[in-house]
Amino acid sequence: MPIRIPRGWELPESAATPEHLVLGRRKALGLGGLIAAGAALPWQGARAQAASPMAAMRNPAFRPERALTPEKDATSYNNYYEFGSSKNVASAAARLPQRPWTLKLEGMVDNPQELGLDDLLKKVSLEERVLRHRCVEAWAMTVPWTGFPMAELLKLAGPQSGAKFVEFHTVADRGTMPGLRQSWYPWPYVEGCTLAEAANELCFMAVGLYGKPVTPQNGGPIRVLFPWKYGFKSGKAITTIRFTDKRPVSFWEQLQPTEYGFWANVNPEVPHPRWSQAHERLLGSNERVPTKLFNGYGEYVASLYAGLEKEKLYL
Repeated sequence: MPIRIPRGWELPESAATPEHLVLGRRKALGLGGLIAAGAALPWQGARAQAASPMAAMRNPAFRPERALTPEKDATSYNNYYEFGSSKNVASAAARLPQRPWTLKLEGMVDNPQELGLDDLLKKVSLEERVLRHRCVEAWAMTVPWTGFPMAELLKLAGPQSGAKFVEFHTVADRGTMPGLRQSWYPWPYVEGCTLAEAANELCFMAVGLYGKPVTPQNGGPIRVLFPWKYGFKSGKAITTIRFTDKRPVSFWEQLQPTEYGFWANVNPEVPHPRWSQAHERLLGSNERVPTKLFNGYGEYVASLYAGLEKEKLYL
């Protein structure tokens, strides 16, 4: 008899959303007719948002094993140094225009181009993923993002054979971002990854959050997500994606290379120089829970780092 070993992200039935909450939401949205179909395909009805501008089918492969973070907590506790060094940047970030928005694909690609965000969204398939997010400061959240795999952008860009790395550039809008006056920071905010990391199925470009457009304080209108890495690697408000043969030196790595490295994979056994990474605090409940290697996504990404065990910082 074959034995099936569940992957680490699989959710037991006991942890599923209570039936009365799911059915109550369907009724409120006038979607009672989907209940029968949802019984056969339960993920189809998991988050039906007919009135939402970011309505998308939830991908059942990504199971968080945790309760969702309350929206009010996830959208009011944010790191975004372009708007200030506190966590209360939502009101300042609200001034950042979300449209029009252009994304550039440039560098070592066969198809360099500039795409309006709304035009880009017509070229990709949106889905919803509930993902864990872990900050290097040891707080964490679990939220439903809407977006598309980074791999779809790679197909649009056509990386050349010599391209090995990808840079993500955050907008630098001096009219709305007071933090840019702090000239000791190496603006604009730049992050990077290997091309293999960008092509991994877990790498995600997010344009929605809780079924709505991503709020400016959470990185709207479009950000990149590396759920297995510390959050500072997931650049916000992306305007340029550049493909290169040189390993990028990212924003925090330029400032404090002994604390923030290129890899920055979540690892409970590698402490930050000034605090432990063994546990994390969940936004909303403030519960402290053990940190998981690769933030619990090792099944997807561990193979990317074979042979790199001696790399510094978070491997």
